[in-house]
Amino acid sequence: MKPRLKFHDNYLTLWIFLAMGTGIGLGRIFPAIPDMINSLSVGTTNIPLAAGLILMMYPPLAKVDYSLLPLVFKDKKVIGISLFLNWIIGPVLMFILAILFLRDEPDYMTGLILIGLARCIAMVIVWNDLAGGNREYATLLVALNSIFQVFTYSFMIWLFTTILPHQLGLTSFNVSISMKDIIESVLVYLGIPFLAGFFTRYFLIKSKGTAWYNTKFIPQISPVTLFALLFTIVLMFSLKGSKILELPIVVVKVAIPLIIYFVLMFFVSFLINKSLKIPYDKNASISFTATGNNFELAIAVAISVFGLHSPQAFVGVIGPLVEVPVLILLVRASLYMKKRWYS
Repeated sequence: MKPRLKFHDNYLTLWIFLAMGTGIGLGRIFPAIPDMINSLSVGTTNIPLAAGLILMMYPPLAKVDYSLLPLVFKDKKVIGISLFLNWIIGPVLMFILAILFLRDEPDYMTGLILIGLARCIAMVIVWNDLAGGNREYATLLVALNSIFQVFTYSFMIWLFTTILPHQLGLTSFNVSISMKDIIESVLVYLGIPFLAGFFTRYFLIKSKGTAWYNTKFIPQISPVTLFALLFTIVLMFSLKGSKILELPIVVVKVAIPLIIYFVLMFFVSFLINKSLKIPYDKNASISFTATGNNFELAIAVAISVFGLHSPQAFVGVIGPLVEVPVLILLVRASLYMKKRWYS
């Protein structure tokens, strides 16, 4: 049976637009909503929002089979290429695009950089399956990216948003993020769901078995990510009613470099792998892993560090809005190149 995109994934762009509209509508009809949202806070943490962000990250991390990690290093060439594409080429490419398109708007530029640093651990399995990629390799790469994100995301944010812009003389880039704030954010919004996902998988498989876990439990929790994402977007946009006319302009500004990023990352990855004579199924797995991004993590960190209605968080929302239609087209491009170059 040919893999198909699930209904809620296929219309993700539509759901995001509806959530944005719902949030804006609620904010304009009920002006007291921003005060109500802010009142549900302890210190700088908004409780409903924090719960939503953690829930948003939990299902993807509960799906990861960390027991496969020892197998990662058996194919050193493939893993080396994947790490190079994910943790050097991807972040650097997004950094360059952010400078080229948004250097005079440092808040939006920062949001774009945060996306480039958050490597994909969720939707990549979907794109890989649709393109006929190797599911075992995709799963291995997702597990590897998950571990790398836990231990390197804080440092990468600090490097790409605080150190490199100033070293390159970007004087207009006046965003300063403390390492302490980044670490706290990553520990809460990546560390907690990571541990929850790891232990959920360990104990439920031990008691119920792998088949039950993958066929019963995972399908039950998978939609939680979408619901939590939409809940977060509604909250964010309920605070943006006064800026409704500015939003379409910002969407276009951010969407252009994102589209360029997705297309360049995919074709660069695919052509590198093809030149190294990597089989199509592994090529597709590596290329889609390198191309997709973890927008949930980028949104969570942006909200935690910069605030619920910050420009950085808004950029994170635009990410999945753009990703779905572009990646669907790249799946078709992948299948076309398979037929042309691998048949």
